[in-house]
Amino acid sequence: MKAIIPVAGIGTRLRPHTHTQPKALIPIAGKPILAHITESLIDAGVNEFVFIIGYLGDKIEEYICKHYPKIKCSFVIQTTGKGVGHAIWLAKDLVKKNETLLVVFGDTITDFDLKKILQKPGNYLGVKAVEDPRMFGVAEVDKNGMIKRVIEKPAIPKSNLALVGIYKFNNSQELMDSLDENISKKRTTHNEITLTDALMRMIEKGIQFKSFNVDNWFDCGKKEILLETNSLLLKRINYNSKKYNFEHTIIIPPVFIGKGCKITNSIIGPNVSIGENAILNYGVIKDSIIGPFAQIEYAILEHSLIGNDAVLKGNKQSLNIGDSTEIDFG
Repeated sequence: MKAIIPVAGIGTRLRPHTHTQPKALIPIAGKPILAHITESLIDAGVNEFVFIIGYLGDKIEEYICKHYPKIKCSFVIQTTGKGVGHAIWLAKDLVKKNETLLVVFGDTITDFDLKKILQKPGNYLGVKAVEDPRMFGVAEVDKNGMIKRVIEKPAIPKSNLALVGIYKFNNSQELMDSLDENISKKRTTHNEITLTDALMRMIEKGIQFKSFNVDNWFDCGKKEILLETNSLLLKRINYNSKKYNFEHTIIIPPVFIGKGCKITNSIIGPNVSIGENAILNYGVIKDSIIGPFAQIEYAILEHSLIGNDAVLKGNKQSLNIGDSTEIDFG
């Protein structure tokens, strides 16, 4: 089974973090977004990967080759942001005709039984009901779950079922033919070659797609969603917080603390992920992600995202306060 993973986006909604590292490598619950995705695919039986890289793509290639040396993988460069459809089309020479193909977006974490979907014949699209589907590809389905129509970021959606970035194609050639047709005829939506338009071409040709629902879906393009995903995964992974023993420090699970961290005089948790070799002294941290090699002193952080190698030093106070005194530093 082969999977194509587009990770060429520049991650504008997560700046300034994506100025120095690709969005797919931002850590959540102890490892990058892309690691969660890659490992779930490996566990489901996927044995070959094609990564579509672009902005800071060398860092993605370095990470994958270092941490997953046993998988068969290829890297294709998308030099311009022409859309996900164009990105997948670039991998056409690495895809065998008529082979079953999985496409998984590299910034999306989902919760469903992937093995079950891969064992089923036919084409499948993952969907999730959302409050506002206007920012996503949208699927219209019949009572049997068959896809009738898909449309990219509709102004007036006729369905609340968003496409979650998980696509299984029974025949890769049919997908590549539709993408090739759209590219040759310059068919775009919102000035991009979209995968959704290719899906619609296939549906118009009589190719059937069945929908499947995912229990949880996190489109990790915003700080708030990253932190929410971090919290959920920490609870699910259930790291053993009892193994952490730092000087004058209280650990409130669930938390993940990477190797080599130096933490003193702090309160950590709940829902905190700290990368390796971070230094914390006199910190109170909750509901946050702290990147590797970050240094934090005299700070209270909540719902925060601190990047790799960042340094934060708060104010250290020494007070002598008399009776009936009120001080407000706010």
